[in-house]
Formats: sequence, structure tokens, C-alpha cells
Amino acid sequence: MADKPTVVMMGLGYIGLPTAALIASRGMQVTGVDIHRNVVDTINRGEIHIVEPDLDGLVHHVVHKGLLTATTEPVPADVYLIAVPTPFKGDHKPDLSFVMAATKKIIPSLKKGTLVILESTSPVGTTRKLQNLILKERPDLKNDLYVAYCPERVLPGNVLHELKHNDRAIGGICRESTARAIAFYKHFVVGDLHPTNAKTAEMVKLVENASRDNQIAFANELSMICDAADIDVWELIALANKHPRVNILRPGTGVGGHCIAVDPWFIVSEFPEQSQIIRKAREVNNYKTEWAIEKIKNSALQFEASNNKKPIIACMGLAFKPDIDDLRESPALYVTDTLIDQGFTVLQVEPNLENGNGRELSSAKEAVIAADIIVFLVEHKGFRSLSFSDDKHIMDFVGLT
Repeated sequence: MADKPTVVMMGLGYIGLPTAALIASRGMQVTGVDIHRNVVDTINRGEIHIVEPDLDGLVHHVVHKGLLTATTEPVPADVYLIAVPTPFKGDHKPDLSFVMAATKKIIPSLKKGTLVILESTSPVGTTRKLQNLILKERPDLKNDLYVAYCPERVLPGNVLHELKHNDRAIGGICRESTARAIAFYKHFVVGDLHPTNAKTAEMVKLVENASRDNQIAFANELSMICDAADIDVWELIALANKHPRVNILRPGTGVGGHCIAVDPWFIVSEFPEQSQIIRKAREVNNYKTEWAIEKIKNSALQFEASNNKKPIIACMGLAFKPDIDDLRESPALYVTDTLIDQGFTVLQVEPNLENGNGRELSSAKEAVIAADIIVFLVEHKGFRSLSFSDDKHIMDFVGLT
């Protein structure tokens, strides 16, 4: 592989674009590929289509230096990375259609000695399926194609730092694939690079998020128990965490995002008999969202009975976690849409969205003035400075008040 290999990044979303920009900042020529023309045009102007601290400046820099170019079609390169969505379909089965479509798209451009790295969260065995798909159409690449899996493990809002500094598990379909992938990541990752095989690397990503899901499920279940027992869950957790070996997480409206809310199902779908706790944690976290909806609806009905009018409900936050614009699998968004669909008058507040993409958004200050019931669904830091009159009914599912 060249000292500075040419790179194609398939997918320019929340992971693909920051990764492509970081690689380009190390002096490598990167072509970013996305099926959405508006995304391609935005990036080629040196602008970004997502909210992520410091990413706009980095993208502007590498685009104007000619190191990052966006297009809708892949080009020949030394390394191809695939970072496209892997949602689930009916009955929580993994949907690999985006991964396979991206793989098919690069096949004509592949040459002998090419390194293909899958970064998309995937069920165990996906990297091997990707290799088989390539070799079925390009048998000339047999014994001269290197394929590996390297999952990202980043926190939205701190992606650029974590892409560079976090350790990575890297697993190839053979030892040489692993070695070549590690050599590539050394160009832009300062964290430790841990070699393994592809199946283990795939499972590492799933297990990391299943573990988090289990921890959150405990906190969410505890919050519902405390509500029934008339105990302040926030005080309870703070006191319990004084124990030197206890670290209970904060409960919330549920669990969202493309990782924690999705990845455990990839394990459950493949190993249904063995994954009892993992399945139950998913069910608890999904139930917490439905529980929150029922609590809000009951409060609204009580308000209507007491005041002889329907309340205005302010849903504070739509993103799946604090201080980002990402709505993927967001429990807050699900709560809001459910209330709207059921005929409640709802003000939607999401300060991190520049436009509502068809949603009518209200500012936080406008909403807390106009609303009768104020529902905190996401712990956005800007909400902490809000003030409201004593006649407002506050429902706080995230510990803001």
C-alpha cells in the first residue's frame, strides 16, 4: 500500500463524513460517495449537512485544499470504507441492503491488492458475506483482495476527537487483511489498534451497545419503580452511586440513536435462545417510552377535566440525545409524534435543528410561555436556563428540573 493511499468513503452521514474529513486532513486523497445529490453538492461547497462540533471548519479546509471531493459514484482507489446505515426491518431483523448495495457499487472499481473495510454496524458474518459478494462477481480478485471490519465507537457531539483518540478493534477475514487494515488506520488514529478476526470485531460492536442498553434499562426500570413508590429517582440514584462499586446511569425517555436502540436486536435475531437479558433490556427501554406517553396523556386528561379545555403540551427536545440534531430512533420524537397523531395540541421544540424538515418548530422560550404542560424529553443544556411560571405543569423525564 502507498505511503498515502487513495481512499473512497461510501456514505457521507454522521460517521462517514467526519471519518472522510479526518483522513483527508492527514494528506490522503479522499473521494466521498453518497446517493443524495444535495449531500454531495453541500460538501463540495465546503459545507456540511449535519450538526457536529468543529466538523464544518475541517470539511471546509480539506475540500478547499482539494483533499476531499464528494460524488455519487465511486472511483478507483487503494482503500474503500463502507459506512452506510444498517437499520432493521420487520421483527427486528437486520437490513443489510445498504451495505450490499454499496458493495456492489464499488465492485467494478476494485483492483488487485485493494483493501475494503466495513465500518457499518453489522451482524456477525457480514464481512464474510461482503467478501463473497465481491468474489462472486470478481473471481479475478481471489487471493488478492483484503477485507476487514472495524466498527466506530464514537459519541455524537465529540466525533472528531473520538475518531482520532479511541481504541479500535480491527478484524480481517485473514491475518494479512487485519495487518493491512491496521496499517491504514495508523495514518489517522492515535488510539490503540487491537487486532482480531472479523467475526469477533463484528460482535464487539454489538456487545458494547448491548451492554449500554442493559445499564440504561436498569435505570429506566428503576425510574418507573420509584414513580410507583413515590420516591425521587434522581435523589435515589445519587445516593446509591455514593457506593464505591455502584454506578447507575441516568434514566430517560427511552433509548434512541442508530446504535444502542438497534444493535442489540442484531444479537437477538441471530441468537434468540441465548440472548434473554439482552432482549429484555430492549423491551424495558421500549416500554419506558410508552410509559412516558401514558403519563403525559393522563396529565393532559386531568388538566382538561379541571380546566374545561384541552392543554397545550410543549415537547422539549426531539433528538435522541442531548445537544445534537440526530433524530434517528429517537424516543422523544416518537413521544411527540404519538401525541400529535392522537389529537393533542403539541408545540415541538428542538433547538439543534436549523429547520424542521416539514415540522413546525417552536423556540424553547415561546413554548414554555404558551404551554400548559411542559414535558422535558431530552436533556439539552439550553433548557436548564429556562424559567416558567408556577402555574405550569412540569413533567421531567430526564432530570433537568
